[in-house]
Amino acid sequence: RPDDAASTAPKTETKRNKTMATEPVKLTPTTGMITRKSPTLAEPISDDERSSDNSEMLPNANSSSPAMAWAGAAVWPLILSLPLTLSSPLSPTSYANLFPQSWYSYNPSTDSPKPLGLTLGILAVAVGQVFVLLFFGMYRSGILTNRSEPASIQRAGARPYDFSEGMATHLSQPEGFVLLVAYLSVTWMYDLMPKSYYSFEGTIQWPELAACLVLQDGVQYVMHRLEHVVSAELYKRSHKPHHRFTNPRLFDAFNGSLPDTIIMILIPLYITANVIRTCNVWTYMAFGSTYANWLTLIHSEYALPWDGIFRMLGMGTPGDHHVHHKFFKYNYGHLFMWFDMLAGTYRSPETFAPKIFNLGT
Repeated sequence: RPDDAASTAPKTETKRNKTMATEPVKLTPTTGMITRKSPTLAEPISDDERSSDNSEMLPNANSSSPAMAWAGAAVWPLILSLPLTLSSPLSPTSYANLFPQSWYSYNPSTDSPKPLGLTLGILAVAVGQVFVLLFFGMYRSGILTNRSEPASIQRAGARPYDFSEGMATHLSQPEGFVLLVAYLSVTWMYDLMPKSYYSFEGTIQWPELAACLVLQDGVQYVMHRLEHVVSAELYKRSHKPHHRFTNPRLFDAFNGSLPDTIIMILIPLYITANVIRTCNVWTYMAFGSTYANWLTLIHSEYALPWDGIFRMLGMGTPGDHHVHHKFFKYNYGHLFMWFDMLAGTYRSPETFAPKIFNLGT
């Protein structure tokens, strides 16, 4: 039963689904990949229900993943392919070779913002999304996993759906990319960004990129937690629509509400830009593409090959984010778990709820 129908289901049906979700899961003998899909749990699980009957725990989801799946790690540099290729003076596709100087030269004292930077920034996110969707399509279909379904985050199994439907839903969400494009267009063309953001000089500034990602996630942590705790009415009108997915899929990343996107994404974006004021256009472009595409990946219904390394570094993984979608009151961070660790709200899916999450995810 799809998650988005869960909120209207009778309680008796919910209980029946919880029972079905604990049925044994069939594994392929050599890869440990999950091959049976089970019904999705209809409601968030209480702390009591998560407790630790380890008798049916699954093999580590990462230990048996085929090495070929690691080829998918190429998606990370590919997310940055547009700013990397356009900003390098040694590249035949350098922006200086492709565009007239009048399109990108900018004097902050006399010039108005020009649309080239905005257009390339939006294109950078779109190119990153293409690579993320290509990777995920090959990973989900078994091309990168010896024709086996990857290990799902939750023991109930990944929700069944048609890939083309998921992709169409993901890309057409008004509270997702449509609102983000509107925000970028207004803040760019109305000269609301720091002056350095309009400069094409140099290439990606890696320290500033890292600072933007950390600050964005820190502010987003605060806004996310406030949505949960300030009032029931604020939560209902903003973040609750996104939480109807207690077993999310990758394509649920931007499926929520307009107030939720404004509070938890756009306000942190504007604060970040006005605190980290020395970025050039390439760094801003790289930040936008990395942020949007990482936010998409942590909603994956499957464990990803690099999750173990990311978790050791405190970086966000699908397993970490599934804990939030299932229990609501933990793991408010997205790209990093550092703020949850500092605030005492972090719970690792590896140890927290073995009845709910596959071991190793």
